[in-house]
Amino acid sequence: MRAAVLNSDAAWDTLQWRRRLETFDRQLGSDSDSPTLSKASGGEVDAICQPGELTDRGRETTLALGQRLRDLYVNKLGFLDATLSPTSSSLVRLRSTHIQRALESTQQAFTGLYPRSRRTPGVPPPVIIQRAPQDETLFPNEGGCKRFGELAKAFADRAAQVWNPSRELAYVNKRIGKWMPAESPVIKVDSHPRLSGIMDTTNATLAHGPGTKLPKEFYDEQVVSNIDRVCVDEWFAGYTESNEYRKLGIGGLVGDVVQNMVQRAKTPVSQVQDSFKISLSGCHDTTLAAMLASFGAYDLEKDKWPPYTSSITVELFKHRLPSTPSSPSGAVWPSQEKTWWYSLFSRGSASAASSTSSTRAPLDQMSEADKSALDGYYVRLRYNDRPLTIPYCRGEGKHLDGEEGFCTLRAFKEAADTFTPKDWKAECRANLGAPAISTAGVERPPGL
Repeated sequence: MRAAVLNSDAAWDTLQWRRRLETFDRQLGSDSDSPTLSKASGGEVDAICQPGELTDRGRETTLALGQRLRDLYVNKLGFLDATLSPTSSSLVRLRSTHIQRALESTQQAFTGLYPRSRRTPGVPPPVIIQRAPQDETLFPNEGGCKRFGELAKAFADRAAQVWNPSRELAYVNKRIGKWMPAESPVIKVDSHPRLSGIMDTTNATLAHGPGTKLPKEFYDEQVVSNIDRVCVDEWFAGYTESNEYRKLGIGGLVGDVVQNMVQRAKTPVSQVQDSFKISLSGCHDTTLAAMLASFGAYDLEKDKWPPYTSSITVELFKHRLPSTPSSPSGAVWPSQEKTWWYSLFSRGSASAASSTSSTRAPLDQMSEADKSALDGYYVRLRYNDRPLTIPYCRGEGKHLDGEEGFCTLRAFKEAADTFTPKDWKAECRANLGAPAISTAGVERPPGL
């Protein structure tokens, strides 16, 4: 590994080092604290990952994700420059949560999109934007949002009541219960280890070679399916039933995305060249399922837990009008002849901060001039490279004629507005102690 160090002469240097993990040697007795080095199946003591870290296999798959983005947006569409230069490096915006594997996934995807050979000398190191944990909205933040923590616990408790006595978990216990710890022999939603923890461990071992494999019963097709079904309900049912859950769990991130797109639509032609064209955000499986479920594009009974290296692509399109003397071809859009303009999480110049409030405001509070600026723009979601249709956008006039998957920016914003909080921090402190699950009925995502 490498770490940045500051020398006594105030110059920066790099320390190359190897990490070894130490654990307790429980072979000497149940209460022994004798330390010993962790070893892999072949006796190796170097290059062992901590739980939850990005493995070499994870690096390979996130690099491949970046390479797929390059193939699409550089090679096929010509939307992005083939090579990053000092003057074009700002066209890519990077963001990540503080979790190390998300940060490293962002780095790998960026490297796949722009490998070192495609960065000219003088290109500055990429900027990766992060937030303090209590301010993070790039994943459902139970720790930073107290009210959301209450909601998440309530839905988890309900899942435990529903699923713990179920046939699904009875089968899981029959097959793998014998490997549970003596102090917690029955597998439950809320057991120790939790059912979701067993799922994580099983999936992690499935992604790697024989050195990490569990007993074969863990990979029983019905065991895997039952665990997946229960965990999906525990973690994501709230997004399909509670608008407060959607607002506090994922609404802040969706609001950021929509604000960026509205800002781009309103940005004068002269400023477009100063804004980024693509944004890569290193997030989590819970981010992706939360976003899909909140737009009504995730079926709890059919869709599986997002597999490793899953991604959601949010594309902003603009209908390209024929060039005119006052609007020469190539002034704003890619120079190649394309009908559509492509972007991920696009937004206008940072200098347009004075209009931030109007771009964040709900559609019904925007001026007619601001609303008209959205005309001609369309939004498409792709999940793991597969285009999705948002139920809200199926209505007449809310999508491109003949293409329900291309939602008008107005309709996409209308749908997002229903679960975008006005003040996430304030709403995280509101309703504390109030019932988390409504008895008045289910509040479905927009369009359902």
